[in-house]
Amino acid sequence: MNANERRQEILNILSKSEEPVKGIDISEQLDVSRQVIVQDIAILRARGENILATPQGYLIIKIHEKRKTTKTIVCTHKNNKELEEELRTIIDLGGKIVDVIVEHPLYGEIRSQLQIGSRHDLSLFIDNLKATKAEPLSSLTDGIHLHTIEADDENTLRRIKEALLEKKYLIKED
Repeated sequence: MNANERRQEILNILSKSEEPVKGIDISEQLDVSRQVIVQDIAILRARGENILATPQGYLIIKIHEKRKTTKTIVCTHKNNKELEEELRTIIDLGGKIVDVIVEHPLYGEIRSQLQIGSRHDLSLFIDNLKATKAEPLSSLTDGIHLHTIEADDENTLRRIKEALLEKKYLIKED
């Protein structure tokens, strides 16, 4: 299989999947190294393919999906236990955490795709956080960060904001 055929097969794999697909799984299917897949994904993205890299793996954003309501909120937490409770509050009330954003004094905006929409996604994220001993992006900004939240409707977003405010994770807009 040449590089173009392999890249087409990557698109086929991602298009057929409803869930993110890990790079290692794609590399095993195509009998190449994970690094080859990372490079192929970068080339496909540069060509304009709508491939999203998440902590759970790669996925293609399907534009024809039902439109969700989104809101960017400003949050804060002091430690990883509060981080987990903040994210759980959002998903338990019907939201999906699309990303996390911090404003770094040197680099400006740093954004990372999270795509956490279930307790299972959250569990994988927290397990990965512990396993890698990595610090969350919010550690760069003393806990202050933004999230893009996605929900089915405005009422769901309102309930999420109220719950986060009550738990003191939401920084209230003046």
